[in-house]
Amino acid sequence: MRVVRISCVGTRHLSPPSSAGVCAAHSDVSASSSSSADEASCGGTPSWRIKKRLTCVCFIRKRPYELICSNLTPLQEERLKRLRKRMKNCFDASRPDHQDALRALWSATYPGEKLQDLISNQWKDMGWQGKDPSTDFRGAGFISLENLLFFAKTFSTSFQRLLKKQGGKRADWEYPFAVAGVNITFMIMQMLDLEASKPRTFVRSIFLQMLSENEWAFDLLYCVAFAVMDKQWLDKNATYMEFNDVLRCTRGQLERELMMDDVFRIEDMPSFSLLS
Repeated sequence: MRVVRISCVGTRHLSPPSSAGVCAAHSDVSASSSSSADEASCGGTPSWRIKKRLTCVCFIRKRPYELICSNLTPLQEERLKRLRKRMKNCFDASRPDHQDALRALWSATYPGEKLQDLISNQWKDMGWQGKDPSTDFRGAGFISLENLLFFAKTFSTSFQRLLKKQGGKRADWEYPFAVAGVNITFMIMQMLDLEASKPRTFVRSIFLQMLSENEWAFDLLYCVAFAVMDKQWLDKNATYMEFNDVLRCTRGQLERELMMDDVFRIEDMPSFSLLS
C-alpha cells in the first residue's frame, strides 16, 4: 500500500502502538477499550474517538514520516462512492441481473449440478434458511451476494472447505454457511463505518488507503473475515448459539490485523494465509 506523506496544519498525531499493544494518544484523540467480558476474551482493540473540531487526523506508523490521513484523495473518494453505492443496493428478486447472480453463485458452488429453480429446497444445502434465498439478503443487501460469489470464484478451495465444513472438530449444530456469509458482510460494513460522513475510526482510514490500491479490497477483506470466523469457531469449539460471540471475536481479530504496522494491503494481513 502506498502510504501518503503529508504535512497537515492543525493535526494531532497519535503515537504508534507499542509491542505490548498499548496506544498513547494526545489530548484531542482518546482511546477507550471495552471492559466487557466478551471483548476481553477476544483481545479487543482500543476504540478511537475523534473529536469533531479536527479536520484532519493522521496516524503515524513506526516508519518515519509515514502517515495515514483521513482526508480523501480523489481516487479514494471515487472508490468509496462506488462502494457505498454497492452497499445501498438492496437485493431485488425481480431484477434479471440479481437472478443471474444467484444462478452464478449456485454454479460456482455446485459445478455440474443443475439448479431446479430460483425458489427451491436445494438452496438449503448451501445454508440458506429456506427455499428462497432472497429473503435472507435483507440485512446486508446485494453486496452480500456479490461477496459470496467473489469468494467462490477467487478462493474456490477455501470456499468449498468452509462450505463442506472440512477440517477440525466440527460442532453437531454448525453455523449455516450462506447466512453466516450475509452476517459477515454486515459486520464488515459496521466495522469500517463507511456510511459516516466523517471518519470515526482509524480502521476506516487504513482501509480507504487499501481501497485506493485495490478496488476489490472490501471483497478480499470479506474472504479473510470468513476464514477467520471459521477458525475462531473451531478454536472455541463453538455451536450455533455462540455464533454472535464468534463474530465479535472475528471483528476484533480483523481490527487488530488492520492496525498492524506492516499491513498495507489486505494481502499483508496474517490471516490472509488462511485462504487458498
